[in-house]
Amino acid sequence: MIMSSIKQLKKEVAPFEKNDSNKSIMQLITTILPLIILWFAAYWSLSVSYWLTIPITIVAGLFVIRTFIIFHDCCHGSFFKNRQLNNIIGTITGVITLTPYMQWKQSHSIHHATSSNLDKRGTGDIWTLTVKEYAEAPWYTRLSYRLYRNPFVLFGIGPIAVFLIQQRFNRRGAKRAERLNTYLINILIVALYTGLCLLVGWKAFVMIQLPIFYIATMLGIWLFYVQHTFEDSYFEKEDEWSYVQAAVEGSSYYQLPLVLQWFTGNIGFHHVHHLSPRVPNYYLEDAHNATPPLQKATTITLKTSFKSIRFRLWDEEGKKFVSFRQFKQQERQNQRLTNESKPSAAVQMDLK
Repeated sequence: MIMSSIKQLKKEVAPFEKNDSNKSIMQLITTILPLIILWFAAYWSLSVSYWLTIPITIVAGLFVIRTFIIFHDCCHGSFFKNRQLNNIIGTITGVITLTPYMQWKQSHSIHHATSSNLDKRGTGDIWTLTVKEYAEAPWYTRLSYRLYRNPFVLFGIGPIAVFLIQQRFNRRGAKRAERLNTYLINILIVALYTGLCLLVGWKAFVMIQLPIFYIATMLGIWLFYVQHTFEDSYFEKEDEWSYVQAAVEGSSYYQLPLVLQWFTGNIGFHHVHHLSPRVPNYYLEDAHNATPPLQKATTITLKTSFKSIRFRLWDEEGKKFVSFRQFKQQERQNQRLTNESKPSAAVQMDLK
């Protein structure tokens, strides 16, 4: 992509890099208030039937995802103009979503600055190996990677590993403000959960909060995974990497049904968000519709997105994701070609 095109694309998106305090406040009200109501509705439903509780907790889990989008915008400083207000709302929503605000803000900014850069993987992203790296890796690395990429691990154990365990600790080298923010959020989580246990009883709390937690975190990981893992994605080495190409070609447009688009805070327009993180979630669709080049981004639907589960390795030569099965097939084919290129024993004797 030539420099003039890059500048023009950024210029077209620039008008949407603004926030509207009224929209932000309304979004807070229409997200947090229903979540509280649904939580206590779930508690009331326990006296009727747990089969009534489950669907209520599913909807509540979707509201937690919407809460995370608000948290996410605060991390980018795009939800309110006032930085301190973003920090306060980000910390509060961090308690609800079990995510340390300052820590995640730091790692996520690195994710944006290095997304799709093969030389700068490892912070705020999904573990991704290239075909060559996997082929040359020792057996224990291959085993670890296969386990990590297994859907039952990624979306089943992943929520517990990330949101309940990993995010309770500070990262190495974290500054004082970041460490204190993590401690504060942990204390507030304990206080909130203890208060709810005292209010409704620990059994009722677990029966309500556990499905809400799993629905929200599992779908949250899925959204992040699927919007960067599609067949013709974009990955390049540092010397050939482009921020704009990584945004437009390395992030997908996840075209969801309107109700799911609302619950996920328009994060399906992920290509727009990666191009310009300063665009608040409620303007992402407008930016997409007003910018023709952005409409050419890879579009995936709810149905086609499930194909991403089989994409495990990045093929640098083919510029696409491949499955472990495709890797094995290619490995066998390469071995066969190698064997065919070797002279037979009889020929070798003749040559001697």
